[in-house]
Amino acid sequence: MSNQLSVDSSPSYTTAQRVVAFLAGLVCHVTFLAGVGLMVFSIYTGMEYGFGRLHGVWALLANSMLLLQFPIVHSWLLSVPGRKWTARWVPLGLGRELSTTTFATLASIQLLVVFLLWSPSGVTWMHLHGVAGWVMTVLYAAAWLLVGVAMWDAGLALQTGFLGWGAVVRGKHPEYKTFPQGGTYRVSRQPIYLAYSLMLWTGPVWTLDRVALALLWTAYCMLGPMLKERRYLKYYGDAYRAYQREVPYWFGWSRK
Repeated sequence: MSNQLSVDSSPSYTTAQRVVAFLAGLVCHVTFLAGVGLMVFSIYTGMEYGFGRLHGVWALLANSMLLLQFPIVHSWLLSVPGRKWTARWVPLGLGRELSTTTFATLASIQLLVVFLLWSPSGVTWMHLHGVAGWVMTVLYAAAWLLVGVAMWDAGLALQTGFLGWGAVVRGKHPEYKTFPQGGTYRVSRQPIYLAYSLMLWTGPVWTLDRVALALLWTAYCMLGPMLKERRYLKYYGDAYRAYQREVPYWFGWSRK
């Protein structure tokens, strides 16, 4: 979901830099698979599991902080100050090159924090079985499939963090393409966020925890991309304005 302008000069990376990039990539993909895998399981099971053991008001406060930290920190990491801050922590001057890798790693850690530290309320409103359960399961899987397709259309290497570390290991600068316009991006300017929202409202288990997460994160999926579009307008100017006029913000409606 991050984007930066490409660098044209020919790189000359040391062996140490390439090793650091490879290790960063390894950490990135392990945390990415763990974070996404845990999210798939946790949301499907209605947020009924978690290692948090708080109750009452303390559970409410802790869970609220867990839910809020993801959209707040996620958006900040994509900002100019956020990118500069994370770049300072990457060794051997690779902060810029590994920006996508670092972002994907931190976002994955955020997901792990949410679902590992969650304190379940124990309040289950609905657990569908039989045909209804299967239907909601199929819809849940379809929503995740749409997430994958939208990520592919946006550039899977960019979305998973491979773009940064993979380029350095190959002795190249990361190459950032222009904003995506093909595939799902022909019908929605924000298909990834739209697909995530659909995923949040499918699945057979509905608990108080699940509804709270769906409400808050759907609001972020609707409003958060506006910050992304401001960055794109800065980078691409009239080209992105023309795209905004042709394609709706989500699906069938637009903020412009």
